[in-house]
Amino acid sequence: MEAYYQLFPMARAWAPDLELLQMADIRVPDIKPVPGKAVAWQAVFVSPSKRRARRFVYSVIKTEGLTKGVSPSSEESYTPRGQAKPFRIAAFKINSVDAYKTALQRSAEYVKKNPEKPVTFLLESTPEFPNPTWRVIWGDSLLVSNYSVYVDATTGGYLRTMR
Repeated sequence: MEAYYQLFPMARAWAPDLELLQMADIRVPDIKPVPGKAVAWQAVFVSPSKRRARRFVYSVIKTEGLTKGVSPSSEESYTPRGQAKPFRIAAFKINSVDAYKTALQRSAEYVKKNPEKPVTFLLESTPEFPNPTWRVIWGDSLLVSNYSVYVDATTGGYLRTMR
């Protein structure tokens, strides 16, 4: 949640009616990640009144492709598409560290067989669940992952495992 609190003030200055569409960690080569934490995060906020979206990146380090601190992108037009839908910030109460702990409780056997698999995080809201969810993904990306766990981002409860 620390990254979110770093991103929020600049995003809120851009659009007072902002909602979060998606937040994901950014892996940085040569930095061993701590489960549930990342050195950089990106969030996409939308403004319903403006019908615009804007991506903000927060990084604790300066490295190739990343600036230390918060960096906004240019505004883009926004029309709902795909499964992800914007949600009110108040619905996001569980941080990625706690989401990882919940996912790990349901994944001990998988992790034991795949100890070197990287873990990535995706926070979004879809019609499948009533609250926003953390998707804890084992693998280099969602596209190539063969295992992930959904955790409710409001309650912290386990929702489902995808294989």
